[in-house]
Amino acid sequence: MKGQYQQISRRKFLKTVAAGLAAPYIIPSSVLGSGRRPGPSNRLTIGLIGLGSMGMRHVKGFLQEDDCQIVGVCDVDARRRVTALQEINKHYGHDGCAEYNDFRELVGRDDIDTLCISVPDHWHAIIALAGILAGKDVYGEKPLALTIAEGREIVEVVRRYKCVWQTGSWQRSTAHFRFGCELVRNERIGKLQKVEVGIGPGFQSPGGPTVYGIGPQPVQPVPEGLDYEMWLGPAPWAPYTKKRCHWNFRWILDYSGGQVTDWGAHHIDIAHWGMGCDETGPVEVGGRGVFPDDGLWDAAVDYDFECKYANGLVMRVASNNHLRQGVRFIGERGWVHVTRSGLDASPKRLLKEKIGPDEIHLAKPRGEHRQGHRRDFLDCVKTRAQTITPVEVAHRSVTVAHLGNIAMILGRKIRWDPEREKILDDPAANRMLARAMRSPWHL
Repeated sequence: MKGQYQQISRRKFLKTVAAGLAAPYIIPSSVLGSGRRPGPSNRLTIGLIGLGSMGMRHVKGFLQEDDCQIVGVCDVDARRRVTALQEINKHYGHDGCAEYNDFRELVGRDDIDTLCISVPDHWHAIIALAGILAGKDVYGEKPLALTIAEGREIVEVVRRYKCVWQTGSWQRSTAHFRFGCELVRNERIGKLQKVEVGIGPGFQSPGGPTVYGIGPQPVQPVPEGLDYEMWLGPAPWAPYTKKRCHWNFRWILDYSGGQVTDWGAHHIDIAHWGMGCDETGPVEVGGRGVFPDDGLWDAAVDYDFECKYANGLVMRVASNNHLRQGVRFIGERGWVHVTRSGLDASPKRLLKEKIGPDEIHLAKPRGEHRQGHRRDFLDCVKTRAQTITPVEVAHRSVTVAHLGNIAMILGRKIRWDPEREKILDDPAANRMLARAMRSPWHL
């Protein structure tokens, strides 16, 4: 394993947590118990880390699963913890769920089987690795990690510790996305020639209009109940302002990759599924991006880049002012276009096709009585089977988005070796595969 993890005793870990110190320990499973548990047959316990927009959806979703009980929640914002606890306690009819400001306290509980992690991207790797090494199975939100290097580290640790990992790229658990990709994989449109991926431009709040920038923001006092130092964590220090935290972290390159990684993790994932490229990547990436040159938000607001694969396929990824939202597979005899609003194809008769028993059938989410992305995760924890969106798949999908950002920031094409995961003959670009973390946090 590339990273170096500090070894501490369980007693010392718990004492450190109780004292409220900020030492960024990553806890090996040998300290916290007997290692990875065998798949339990009854109720699974789960702890949720991150209780924002997606985190609260997971609270409500896991509450609907009868064989799963939420026993702990964690967020650096006390107001979010209160909201989550109210929902959980109302559902269960008791106040047995614990709350935490520091994820290490929740991870340190040896009575928790699984974690659901829904935090800003710059925290993904540290928290995921802590959970895996503590013997937990993990549902981790997309994009997998802030950088390609962090993503590969998660992949290797998942494999080494035999963790059941589900990525929050839930479109794979949806029938029309699967059927669209099956049409492509079975060459109903002939040989695949090109793929187009359209994702949102600019910056958006939930249900709000698209904006293309925001000016410099005033320094503001940290709201009561927000542990801002912990929110920043491994990212560079910066003064608090409201437009930096929570939902808006997506538009700041210190914490995320903008729409390119936020939406790209979803639609590039589907593109790879239909292309049959789940465990590889492009060999060349190049294009253009428009990045705000003033103000707080600095991720790309307009982008258009092409990815060439070793088999000759070309995938174009662009903001949806250039390409229609979703994924369009273009073949010799027609096309298939799939997005969250539905499936379209030319010729139209493709929409009524049946995939034969001897043809390629893509994975379906598991669930005896009810299917779904969370259900698939819970069933895989019990059976130790592979989830529908495993860690390598998530890593390969978002790697394309990361490479697109790197090429656009540098303003030049880059050549990629998907086997060694190195950018060829470009030391400056290669250094962008990883980022330094603010002390004392590290992998």
